Amino acid sequence: MLRKAPWIALALMVMLTMLACRFGLSAVSPRGASTPPASQAVRPTPEQQSKDQTTPSEPIDLEYQDTLLTSLYERINPGVVSIQVLNEMGGGLGSGFVYDKEGHIITNYHVVEGAQDLEVDFPSGLKVRGEVIGTDLDSDLAVIKVDAPSEELFPLELGDSNQIKVGQMVVAIGNPFGLSGTMTTGIVSARDRTLDSLRSTAEGLPFSAGGIIQTDAAINPGNSGGPLLNLQGQVIGLNRAIRTNNLTAVGEPTNSGVGFAVPVNIIKRVVPALIETGSYDYPYLGISSRAEISLFEQEILGLPQATGAYVDAVVEGGPADQAGLRGGSRPTEVEGLLAGGDLIIAADGRPVRVFGDLLSYLMENKSPGDTIVLTILRDNEQKEVTVTLGKRP
Repeated sequence: MLRKAPWIALALMVMLTMLACRFGLSAVSPRGASTPPASQAVRPTPEQQSKDQTTPSEPIDLEYQDTLLTSLYERINPGVVSIQVLNEMGGGLGSGFVYDKEGHIITNYHVVEGAQDLEVDFPSGLKVRGEVIGTDLDSDLAVIKVDAPSEELFPLELGDSNQIKVGQMVVAIGNPFGLSGTMTTGIVSARDRTLDSLRSTAEGLPFSAGGIIQTDAAINPGNSGGPLLNLQGQVIGLNRAIRTNNLTAVGEPTNSGVGFAVPVNIIKRVVPALIETGSYDYPYLGISSRAEISLFEQEILGLPQATGAYVDAVVEGGPADQAGLRGGSRPTEVEGLLAGGDLIIAADGRPVRVFGDLLSYLMENKSPGDTIVLTILRDNEQKEVTVTLGKRP
């Protein structure tokens, strides 16, 4: 599935989205609130705190919060590793986490891309070589296999990224600038963002990755592949990239408070396949769509609303084309903007506000061969179209 950016400004913003590995992110302070003295504060039990992280009924006890975070770090850090890579470009640093007791390590594909030699360093001081056994360029994931003693392998628990809420506190642990075991905190800033995939079509246009979590937890070069966690210590995402317009003296991106992580629900779908076969096939609809619709574009295109995923074009012979979906065909006063395309407003009954909603639903819930029912507006009339999904070519 392709995503076209209609304006130069949007293209420039996309170019500023940088991968958060050491090849080429000012820290964000945890948010706090004024509280009464600890002796007067009502201290929640760990069970109460885990049950509701976002809307505590009492003021936050900072002493309890400190205890919670230090306990989380002590439990989780043994399962977070540093990754050193040697390749034709020289070398690079990244992060990863232990997936299981069989020695599988999860990280980003861009961390291990082109690796000629791969070293995995554990917090205990153990250093072992690793082998890449599976890669996924669409979501920027990779699986490394290491031969390490069982007592060195501390698998992290995987959470549910569908349950996270904007404003929820999160923790990142990784290897920024080679400083292994670094912990930072922040919040979930947004959900269901989209990023360009690391894989392109035959025409050179990138596929899109969906369901991306946005966070303001400090993510810097070397954090790539490290876990993003909730306060229960569950992995909810894999830190992947930042958006920034600032560079260090040596040309590395600096943290701007806008970081991105691959959602764990995609990891849970993809990683078992990477371990078993080395690859994963994503569902393919075969359309290109703009990220969202402005009021100006709505007026030019003659659409009844500015929400939905507008179909710029359909891939000839692709699943959408076979199901009868239509892309834009009539020139408008704006060069490159064609009217007459379908407007997707729901997928299997779930509302689609922007293209990212559709993409996230596809990537997290569908496989090649599945069907999806799209509710569309065509010539201001609503209808449903059933599409049998293919796999990304």
